[in-house]
Amino acid sequence: MPGDSTNWRPRDEKSICPKWQGDRLNIKRNWSGVACCFLLFTAVCVSLTFKLKGAFFSAGYPGLGLLFFTVPGIAASFFSRGGEVIRPLMGAILAAPVCLVVMRMMFISSRTLVQELAWLLSGIFWCALGALCFLFVRRALEHRRVKVKTPSE
Repeated sequence: MPGDSTNWRPRDEKSICPKWQGDRLNIKRNWSGVACCFLLFTAVCVSLTFKLKGAFFSAGYPGLGLLFFTVPGIAASFFSRGGEVIRPLMGAILAAPVCLVVMRMMFISSRTLVQELAWLLSGIFWCALGALCFLFVRRALEHRRVKVKTPSE
């Protein structure tokens, strides 16, 4: 029956959505940005938790260490194709629970769980901001290289 939706079958996968095949390949290529951000975010978190914590607190600037979270965003944005911010953000969001577990298991903290979550969420924010800053600088340099023709030329 023509109106019966139970008998409908696509001829093949490509007939349903030809763009789907290309998107699947792009997803495989773009995991490098997520993996880079995941690893660097975890490394920054662990290094700030274990090594550099005393230096910033003794200097009177405890929030200064959060600026190091821009480095994973910048690096992941460099490795992501197409200038996306979502890949570094995904990497940071995936790394946050791992960092929380590492901080709670290996380090006796005087901070509560809510304070550590707030610190990690601000790290995610700074990571995304680093990715945005990298994209801004890259677009500005590309715009500078391209000579825009005016109507008078």
